[in-house]
Amino acid sequence: MGIVTPGFFGKRREADPHLPPGQYETKDFPVLSAGPTPNIHPGEWSFSITNESGDVKRWSWDEFQALPIEDVDTDIHCVTRWSKFDTKWRGVSLDTLFAEVETDAPFTMAHSYGGYTTNVPLEDLLDGKAWVAFEFDGEPLDPEHGGPARLLVPHLYFWKSAKWVNGLTMHETDELGFWEVNGYHAYGDPWKEQRYYYDS
Repeated sequence: MGIVTPGFFGKRREADPHLPPGQYETKDFPVLSAGPTPNIHPGEWSFSITNESGDVKRWSWDEFQALPIEDVDTDIHCVTRWSKFDTKWRGVSLDTLFAEVETDAPFTMAHSYGGYTTNVPLEDLLDGKAWVAFEFDGEPLDPEHGGPARLLVPHLYFWKSAKWVNGLTMHETDELGFWEVNGYHAYGDPWKEQRYYYDS
């Protein structure tokens, strides 16, 4: 598991309605990774969605940048108990991407440069719930935070927001990703404290 930056522990605010149970607020942006940070130039980056029939829809960086871009202001919550409020991102909604994909499969697996994977139900990526983000706080997304682009699924624990994302594959059943195989919860709702596989 990766190393965290200074500021990992923050101020506990139990009474704050924006803070899920067991979390601390931090003003910093701690860095946690399952492995080394890939160095992907935007010109080498692409994103694809592969449906259950094996059909692939792919976007290059330039094609991706030509899609409708949204500003996202949201709180994020890490399974290691830090929360960061009012984070500001820019990216492309998964609704926009899936408008070009034919699928009836209910589950996805996110794939990243470097081999990381995480599973997310399709319904948790649609209806304005998720983005592929490429800017944070008005700047291009740093590699240590998943640049050039990462998945952003802020209503789930942040390991579901896969860094260095390069694609989604559709599945008929809910298959487990990297951390899920290693004991983390299959879904990861911070408001239910679904940190580990045995949490309800």
